[in-house]
Amino acid sequence: MRVVFMGSPDFSVPVLEALVDAGHDIAAVYCQPPRPAGRGKKDRPGPVHARADELGLDVRHPVSLKGAEEQAAFAALNADVAVVVAYGLILPQPILDAPARGCLNIHASLLPRWRGAAPIHRAIIAGDAETGVCIMQMEAGLDTGPVLLREATPIGAEETTAQLHDRLSTMGARLIVQALDRLPDLTPEPQSDDGVTYAHKIDKAEAQIDWSRPAVEVDRLIRGLSPFPGAKCDMGGEQVKLLASRIAEGAGAPGQVLHDLTIACGDGAVEVLRAQRPGKRAMETDDFLRGFKMPEIVK
Repeated sequence: MRVVFMGSPDFSVPVLEALVDAGHDIAAVYCQPPRPAGRGKKDRPGPVHARADELGLDVRHPVSLKGAEEQAAFAALNADVAVVVAYGLILPQPILDAPARGCLNIHASLLPRWRGAAPIHRAIIAGDAETGVCIMQMEAGLDTGPVLLREATPIGAEETTAQLHDRLSTMGARLIVQALDRLPDLTPEPQSDDGVTYAHKIDKAEAQIDWSRPAVEVDRLIRGLSPFPGAKCDMGGEQVKLLASRIAEGAGAPGQVLHDLTIACGDGAVEVLRAQRPGKRAMETDDFLRGFKMPEIVK
Protein backbone atom coordinates (compact mmCIF):
# COMPACT_ATOMS: atom_id res chain seq x y z
CA MET A 1 0.00 0.00 0.00
CA ARG A 2 0.93 3.64 -0.35
CA VAL A 3 1.28 4.77 3.27
CA VAL A 4 1.74 8.09 5.02
CA PHE A 5 3.46 7.43 8.35
CA MET A 6 2.82 9.82 11.24
CA GLY A 7 4.83 9.37 14.44
CA SER A 8 7.53 11.05 16.49
CA PRO A 9 9.12 9.32 19.52
CA ASP A 10 11.08 6.10 20.06
CA PHE A 11 7.85 4.12 20.38
CA SER A 12 7.06 4.84 16.73
CA VAL A 13 10.39 3.82 15.19
CA PRO A 14 9.87 0.01 15.12
CA VAL A 15 6.52 0.59 13.42
CA LEU A 16 8.10 2.64 10.63
CA GLU A 17 10.80 0.00 10.18
CA ALA A 18 8.22 -2.80 10.03
CA LEU A 19 6.23 -0.99 7.32
CA VAL A 20 9.37 -0.49 5.25
CA ASP A 21 10.44 -4.12 5.75
CA ALA A 22 6.97 -5.29 4.67
CA GLY A 23 7.43 -3.51 1.34
CA HIS A 24 4.89 -0.72 1.72
CA ASP A 25 5.46 2.47 -0.25
CA ILE A 26 6.06 5.22 2.33
CA ALA A 27 4.77 8.34 0.60
CA ALA A 28 5.96 10.63 3.41
CA VAL A 29 6.84 10.61 7.09
CA TYR A 30 5.22 13.23 9.32
CA CYS A 31 6.77 13.93 12.72
CA GLN A 32 7.29 16.66 15.29
CA PRO A 33 9.73 19.46 14.33
CA PRO A 34 13.33 19.28 15.60
CA ARG A 35 13.72 20.53 19.17
CA PRO A 36 16.67 22.19 20.96
CA ALA A 37 18.70 19.51 22.75
CA GLY A 38 22.14 18.85 24.20
CA ARG A 39 24.56 21.29 25.75
CA GLY A 40 24.50 23.63 22.78
CA LYS A 41 20.70 23.60 22.62
CA LYS A 42 20.83 23.13 18.87
CA ASP A 43 17.79 21.81 17.05
CA ARG A 44 17.95 18.03 16.97
CA PRO A 45 15.66 15.74 14.94
CA GLY A 46 13.48 13.37 16.95
CA PRO A 47 13.80 9.57 16.79
CA VAL A 48 11.40 9.06 13.86
CA HIS A 49 12.86 11.98 11.92
CA ALA A 50 16.39 10.63 12.36
CA ARG A 51 15.44 7.08 11.32
CA ALA A 52 13.42 8.29 8.33
CA ASP A 53 16.42 10.29 7.14
CA GLU A 54 18.57 7.16 7.38
CA LEU A 55 16.00 5.28 5.32
CA GLY A 56 15.96 8.02 2.68
CA LEU A 57 12.30 8.87 3.20
CA ASP A 58 10.55 12.20 2.63
CA VAL A 59 10.21 13.84 6.07
CA ARG A 60 7.74 16.61 6.88
CA HIS A 61 7.33 18.33 10.23
CA PRO A 62 4.64 21.02 10.11
CA VAL A 63 3.81 22.75 13.39
CA SER A 64 0.11 22.38 12.58
CA LEU A 65 -2.16 20.55 10.13
CA LYS A 66 -5.03 23.04 10.43
CA GLY A 67 -4.09 25.19 7.45
CA ALA A 68 -5.53 24.66 3.98
CA GLU A 69 -2.05 24.56 2.40
CA GLU A 70 -0.82 21.75 4.66
CA GLN A 71 -4.04 19.82 4.16
CA ALA A 72 -3.77 20.13 0.39
CA ALA A 73 -0.15 18.93 0.49
CA PHE A 74 -1.22 15.92 2.57
CA ALA A 75 -4.09 15.07 0.21
CA ALA A 76 -1.75 15.37 -2.80
CA LEU A 77 0.20 12.37 -1.51
CA ASN A 78 -2.69 10.18 -2.71
CA ALA A 79 -2.16 7.69 0.10
CA ASP A 80 -4.12 4.49 0.52
CA VAL A 81 -3.85 4.80 4.29
CA ALA A 82 -2.15 6.81 7.02
CA VAL A 83 -0.58 4.97 9.95
CA VAL A 84 -0.48 7.10 13.09
CA VAL A 85 1.41 6.22 16.27
CA ALA A 86 2.30 8.76 18.97
CA TYR A 87 2.44 11.58 16.43
CA GLY A 88 1.70 14.49 18.75
CA LEU A 89 -0.63 16.66 16.65
CA ILE A 90 -4.41 16.61 16.37
CA LEU A 91 -5.56 15.49 12.92
CA PRO A 92 -8.33 17.73 11.51
CA GLN A 93 -11.17 16.07 9.64
CA PRO A 94 -9.74 16.88 6.16
CA ILE A 95 -6.58 14.97 7.13
CA LEU A 96 -8.59 12.03 8.48
CA ASP A 97 -10.61 11.93 5.26
CA ALA A 98 -7.75 12.25 2.78
CA PRO A 99 -6.35 8.68 2.56
CA ALA A 100 -8.54 6.30 0.56
CA ARG A 101 -8.82 3.88 3.50
CA GLY A 102 -8.60 6.47 6.25
CA CYS A 103 -6.16 6.79 9.14
CA LEU A 104 -5.23 3.89 11.41
CA ASN A 105 -3.90 4.53 14.90
CA ILE A 106 -1.75 2.18 16.97
CA HIS A 107 -2.80 2.69 20.59
CA ALA A 108 -0.98 1.11 23.53
CA SER A 109 -3.95 -0.03 25.59
CA LEU A 110 -6.99 -2.29 25.43
CA LEU A 111 -9.54 0.31 24.38
CA PRO A 112 -11.82 1.74 25.70
CA ARG A 113 -9.58 1.51 28.78
CA TRP A 114 -6.88 4.19 28.88
CA ARG A 115 -7.77 6.48 26.04
CA GLY A 116 -5.41 9.44 25.93
CA ALA A 117 -1.80 10.47 26.32
CA ALA A 118 -0.17 8.12 28.86
CA PRO A 119 -1.78 4.66 28.62
CA ILE A 120 1.36 2.68 29.53
CA HIS A 121 2.14 4.71 32.65
CA ARG A 122 -1.48 4.66 33.82
CA ALA A 123 -1.93 0.91 33.36
CA ILE A 124 1.05 0.18 35.62
CA ILE A 125 0.17 2.82 38.22
CA ALA A 126 -3.41 1.51 38.40
CA GLY A 127 -2.20 -2.06 38.90
CA ASP A 128 -3.78 -3.49 35.75
CA ALA A 129 -3.05 -7.19 35.27
CA GLU A 130 -2.83 -6.81 31.51
CA THR A 131 -2.68 -4.27 28.74
CA GLY A 132 -2.11 -4.51 25.00
CA VAL A 133 -2.32 -2.83 21.62
CA CYS A 134 -5.30 -1.83 19.49
CA ILE A 135 -5.30 -0.95 15.81
CA MET A 136 -8.07 1.64 15.58
CA GLN A 137 -9.77 3.54 12.78
CA MET A 138 -9.35 7.19 13.66
CA GLU A 139 -12.23 9.62 14.00
CA ALA A 140 -12.61 13.09 15.48
CA GLY A 141 -12.98 11.90 19.11
CA LEU A 142 -10.04 11.12 21.41
CA ASP A 143 -9.24 7.43 20.77
CA THR A 144 -12.93 6.68 20.23
CA GLY A 145 -12.79 4.98 16.83
CA PRO A 146 -13.72 1.36 16.06
CA VAL A 147 -11.04 -1.28 16.61
CA LEU A 148 -9.78 -3.49 13.77
CA LEU A 149 -7.31 -5.66 15.70
CA ARG A 150 -6.36 -6.02 19.35
CA GLU A 151 -3.88 -8.14 21.29
CA ALA A 152 -3.48 -8.40 25.06
CA THR A 153 -0.35 -9.05 27.12
CA PRO A 154 0.16 -9.48 30.88
CA ILE A 155 2.02 -6.79 32.82
CA GLY A 156 4.96 -8.26 34.73
CA ALA A 157 5.12 -7.91 38.51
CA GLU A 158 8.37 -5.91 38.27
CA GLU A 159 7.87 -4.38 34.81
CA THR A 160 8.54 -0.68 34.36
CA THR A 161 6.99 1.70 31.86
CA ALA A 162 10.25 1.61 29.86
CA GLN A 163 10.16 -2.18 29.57
CA LEU A 164 6.47 -2.37 28.75
CA HIS A 165 6.88 0.50 26.26
CA ASP A 166 9.40 -1.53 24.27
CA ARG A 167 7.25 -4.68 24.28
CA LEU A 168 4.14 -2.83 23.14
CA SER A 169 6.06 -0.99 20.44
CA THR A 170 7.20 -4.31 18.95
CA MET A 171 3.68 -5.71 19.27
CA GLY A 172 2.19 -2.66 17.55
CA ALA A 173 4.65 -2.96 14.67
CA ARG A 174 3.64 -6.58 14.12
CA LEU A 175 -0.09 -5.89 14.40
CA ILE A 176 -0.15 -2.97 11.95
CA VAL A 177 1.55 -5.08 9.28
CA GLN A 178 -1.10 -7.76 9.85
CA ALA A 179 -3.86 -5.15 9.72
CA LEU A 180 -2.69 -3.74 6.39
CA ASP A 181 -2.37 -7.23 4.90
CA ARG A 182 -5.92 -8.11 5.98
CA LEU A 183 -7.53 -4.67 5.75
CA PRO A 184 -10.28 -5.49 3.21
CA ASP A 185 -11.42 -8.42 5.35
CA LEU A 186 -11.34 -6.78 8.79
CA THR A 187 -14.60 -5.73 10.43
CA PRO A 188 -14.32 -2.59 12.58
CA GLU A 189 -15.62 -3.24 16.11
CA PRO A 190 -17.20 -0.20 17.81
CA GLN A 191 -15.82 0.49 21.26
CA SER A 192 -18.06 -0.21 24.23
CA ASP A 193 -19.41 2.68 26.24
CA ASP A 194 -18.62 0.69 29.40
CA GLY A 195 -15.17 0.70 30.96
CA VAL A 196 -13.99 3.98 29.44
CA THR A 197 -11.00 5.48 31.29
CA TYR A 198 -8.66 8.31 30.37
CA ALA A 199 -4.87 8.18 30.60
CA HIS A 200 -4.19 11.81 31.42
CA LYS A 201 -0.72 13.19 30.74
CA ILE A 202 1.72 12.59 33.59
CA ASP A 203 2.17 15.61 35.83
CA LYS A 204 5.55 15.98 37.53
CA ALA A 205 3.70 16.76 40.76
CA GLU A 206 2.65 13.09 40.83
CA ALA A 207 6.26 11.99 41.14
CA GLN A 208 6.77 12.70 44.86
CA ILE A 209 6.39 9.46 46.80
CA ASP A 210 4.05 9.36 49.78
CA TRP A 211 5.50 6.62 51.98
CA SER A 212 2.31 6.48 54.05
CA ARG A 213 0.61 4.80 51.07
CA PRO A 214 0.49 0.98 50.87
CA ALA A 215 3.57 -0.71 49.42
CA VAL A 216 1.63 -1.98 46.40
CA GLU A 217 0.76 1.62 45.43
CA VAL A 218 4.29 2.93 46.00
CA ASP A 219 5.74 0.07 43.94
CA ARG A 220 3.33 0.77 41.07
CA LEU A 221 4.16 4.47 41.13
CA ILE A 222 7.91 3.80 40.99
CA ARG A 223 7.57 1.37 38.09
CA GLY A 224 4.93 3.44 36.30
CA LEU A 225 7.00 6.64 36.30
CA SER A 226 10.24 4.94 35.19
CA PRO A 227 12.16 6.32 33.40
CA PHE A 228 10.28 9.63 33.13
CA PRO A 229 9.68 11.67 35.14
CA GLY A 230 10.88 9.21 37.78
CA ALA A 231 9.27 8.81 41.21
CA LYS A 232 11.20 10.91 43.75
CA CYS A 233 11.90 10.98 47.46
CA ASP A 234 14.18 12.91 49.79
CA MET A 235 17.21 10.87 50.87
CA GLY A 236 19.37 12.83 53.28
CA GLY A 237 18.55 16.12 51.61
CA GLU A 238 18.87 14.86 48.03
CA GLN A 239 15.94 14.36 45.65
CA VAL A 240 16.63 10.83 44.44
CA LYS A 241 14.77 9.17 41.57
CA LEU A 242 13.64 5.59 42.19
CA LEU A 243 13.46 3.74 38.88
CA ALA A 244 12.76 0.07 39.64
CA SER A 245 11.27 -1.77 42.59
CA ARG A 246 9.42 -4.78 43.93
CA ILE A 247 7.28 -5.62 46.92
CA ALA A 248 9.39 -6.76 49.90
CA GLU A 249 8.85 -8.29 53.32
CA GLY A 250 9.12 -6.03 56.34
CA ALA A 251 7.29 -3.34 58.23
CA GLY A 252 8.08 -0.10 59.99
CA ALA A 253 7.22 3.57 60.15
CA PRO A 254 6.47 5.06 56.69
CA GLY A 255 9.78 5.98 55.05
CA GLN A 256 11.91 3.97 57.51
CA VAL A 257 14.91 2.34 55.85
CA LEU A 258 14.73 -1.30 56.95
CA HIS A 259 17.96 -2.40 55.25
CA ASP A 260 19.89 -1.47 52.12
CA LEU A 261 17.22 0.08 49.83
CA THR A 262 14.22 -1.64 51.40
CA ILE A 263 11.86 1.03 52.71
CA ALA A 264 8.76 0.70 54.86
CA CYS A 265 5.42 2.03 53.60
CA GLY A 266 2.07 2.60 55.26
CA ASP A 267 1.40 -1.10 54.75
CA GLY A 268 4.32 -3.38 53.87
CA ALA A 269 7.62 -2.43 52.27
CA VAL A 270 9.24 -1.81 48.90
CA GLU A 271 12.71 -2.87 47.77
CA VAL A 272 14.25 -0.32 45.41
CA LEU A 273 16.25 -2.03 42.65
CA ARG A 274 17.58 0.99 40.77
CA ALA A 275 17.97 4.63 41.77
CA GLN A 276 19.54 7.85 40.53
CA ARG A 277 21.04 10.69 42.54
CA PRO A 278 20.98 14.25 41.11
CA GLY A 279 23.62 14.64 38.41
CA LYS A 280 24.53 10.95 38.51
CA ARG A 281 23.69 7.98 36.31
CA ALA A 282 21.03 5.47 37.27
CA MET A 283 22.54 2.64 39.32
CA GLU A 284 21.58 -0.80 40.58
CA THR A 285 21.28 -1.15 44.35
CA ASP A 286 24.84 -2.33 45.11
CA ASP A 287 26.44 0.44 43.06
CA PHE A 288 24.08 3.08 44.46
CA LEU A 289 24.88 2.18 48.07
CA ARG A 290 28.63 2.19 47.47
CA GLY A 291 29.84 5.51 48.86
CA PHE A 292 26.35 6.72 49.82
CA LYS A 293 25.24 6.75 53.45
CA MET A 294 21.56 5.93 53.65
CA PRO A 295 19.56 7.95 56.18
CA GLU A 296 17.35 6.18 58.70
CA ILE A 297 14.24 7.79 57.22
CA VAL A 298 13.44 8.90 53.66
CA LYS A 299 10.73 11.42 52.93
